[in-house]
Amino acid sequence: MHLLVLIIIFTAIGGVLSVMAAAVFLLLPEQKRQAVLPHGISFAIGALLAVAFWGLIPEVFTDAPPEQFQALSGTILAGILGFFVLEKLLIWRHCHYGEHCEAHGDELEHAPHSDHNHGHHGHGAKSAGSLIIVGDSIHNFVDGVLIAAAFLTDVQLGIVTSLAVAAHEIPQEVGDFAILLHSGYSNAKALFYNILASLSTVLGGVLAYFCLADLHDKLPYLLALAASSFIYIAVADLIPSLHKKTDMKTSVQQIVLIAAGVLLICTLHGIVHGK
Repeated sequence: MHLLVLIIIFTAIGGVLSVMAAAVFLLLPEQKRQAVLPHGISFAIGALLAVAFWGLIPEVFTDAPPEQFQALSGTILAGILGFFVLEKLLIWRHCHYGEHCEAHGDELEHAPHSDHNHGHHGHGAKSAGSLIIVGDSIHNFVDGVLIAAAFLTDVQLGIVTSLAVAAHEIPQEVGDFAILLHSGYSNAKALFYNILASLSTVLGGVLAYFCLADLHDKLPYLLALAASSFIYIAVADLIPSLHKKTDMKTSVQQIVLIAAGVLLICTLHGIVHGK
């Protein structure tokens, strides 16, 4: 079978598997989804931060020469500031000449609403969903590049790498799906955008097949941008929503679930890398 066909098949499999796992969330009854979703947000915070600090950022500096360290660190900083600006633009876009923007700036609801209730979600929550799509697309694109690079080295290595990437992505995609529902997207739209973001894996694989040499030097910068997007979403958009409930039981649950998200990503990362 032609190598390009294999790359397309296995990058698509990785995306489909992760989206299918996320879609299982749809099978829960509405009442249970609303009860589970706040816990999913806590878990997603841990997963996003672990992916950024344990997975992406180390990869940014692994093969980079020391003289690039400052530029790569600057890319992470620029990415965080850039996503702040992007979120501002997304918020302004949903405002009518500045009306009601102040009132909605800090509204981050815990429970997903139906389509006719989407107007009650804060603009910050909606823009958080948009940012997670952007960040996930960048991350998936890089995954596609990595899978293609493995296939170009050895077919068996490519197959193993694609399965490992799928296993690594599943918990993050579940968290991303929870964030989209939390941000006010309907079930259908959340599923559609998850699928759309997963297709960037295929795009990354195909582009890497044709121009891997050109993309190789850009890879650390793409990883840095993906890391900055996950850091910004977790710290600026999701963590503040957890402070709306301050009772001891809820706070302990939040801490435990954040730690669980970190632990799962770190464990999967270790298994993938044989550590």
